[in-house]
Amino acid sequence: MSKLDTEERNEMQGREFAFPAERKEPLEDAAHVRNAIARFNQVEGVSEAERDAAWKRILAAAARFGVEVGEASWRELKAGRERGGVRN
Repeated sequence: MSKLDTEERNEMQGREFAFPAERKEPLEDAAHVRNAIARFNQVEGVSEAERDAAWKRILAAAARFGVEVGEASWRELKAGRERGGVRN
């Protein structure tokens, strides 16, 4: 995964993050998408509606970068982690 420095992160548009209002979980490449999925449940202070929207952005980015996601919903993530839900 490429490391984003502060300047690069600040230059990213909001839609390039899973959680744009919080500017959390950038979705700039396959590695960042996998990381966003892995850390999804660690994001605090967001509503279920924000999580639903973030998940849609993650799925779109996953399709764009060829990351296969085993879960249809973020609500399946815990069970998915036990099965190894992210594949590439």
